[in-house]
Amino acid sequence: MRSPQHAADPRGASAPDAALASSYLGASYREHERFLWALSYRLTGSAADADDIVQETFIRALERPPARTDEPVRPWLTRVALNLGRDVLRRRKRRPYDGPWLPSPIEAEPEPPSFELPGKDGTEHRYDLLESASFAFLVALEALTPRQRAVLLLRDVFDYSVQETAAALDLSEASVKTTHHRARRALEPYDRDRCRPSPELVERSGAALVRFLRTLATHDVPAIEALLSEGVRVVNDANGEFKAARKIVTGRSRVARFCAGVLRFGYGGEARHAIRLLNGLPALVVERLGGSGKLAPRYVTRCDIDADGRITVIHTVLASRKLTAVKPLAP
Repeated sequence: MRSPQHAADPRGASAPDAALASSYLGASYREHERFLWALSYRLTGSAADADDIVQETFIRALERPPARTDEPVRPWLTRVALNLGRDVLRRRKRRPYDGPWLPSPIEAEPEPPSFELPGKDGTEHRYDLLESASFAFLVALEALTPRQRAVLLLRDVFDYSVQETAAALDLSEASVKTTHHRARRALEPYDRDRCRPSPELVERSGAALVRFLRTLATHDVPAIEALLSEGVRVVNDANGEFKAARKIVTGRSRVARFCAGVLRFGYGGEARHAIRLLNGLPALVVERLGGSGKLAPRYVTRCDIDADGRITVIHTVLASRKLTAVKPLAP
């Protein structure tokens, strides 16, 4: 019989064992939290889901810690986070979404100090950390299955080898290779129009956004049209929570009239606003002061541009859950 000081805790481990595991995992949390968050955010495209996945990963580690504490814990934590993230994606694909889906905007992401990337054995590192957090890349990933998304991220962003990817996802190496090939093929449209974030693109995108906002304030539809590409699109994500277009608006003339009308009949009025670097490129953060409950109290608008500096897509994120990683504006 165990003595009282070694009485089993609810998880089945002795109190000293549980304390040791808790201390061990506490250190692991500090070391691996940013890596797991970066992986979970790219896997789900949602900052709130990434927060939940990281928290749940360490809860599971506390409740059912790895059997051995003398081995690296990151592979174990990564497997748990990937399983949780794929569950999130499967649930999302089963549930109807009210209107278009967009990723969560995030502030400029610091490179995690523990980002030692494994797998430097010839695997091509196709997408760096900044590009893989861009709106264009995260939207493109929506064409993939949860498994394809996980494999592509591990192989082409985090530079895992085939063997490491197979272990992380509990797949055979042959399945990893097949899944990776299909994922790359599905991303070919993105790769054809790929525009890597760079200081020069940040400057050009910021200038285009400022020109667009200034012209929008004049309600001059022909002037707005001149800033747009022929196939420009407006995509709003409010998930039915607030008043917003539930369908994608396409075409230079329609988009110009739509944007001018939004300011005139809805989202004008008194507000605080600032341009910030979100997901690697400039974006407008707006906080409305008072007004109807049908209008979003805060939202983020951003755009992509073509080689001539014309706007090709305008994204506006209004859903509250999508804005959890965007800091409030100063009064």
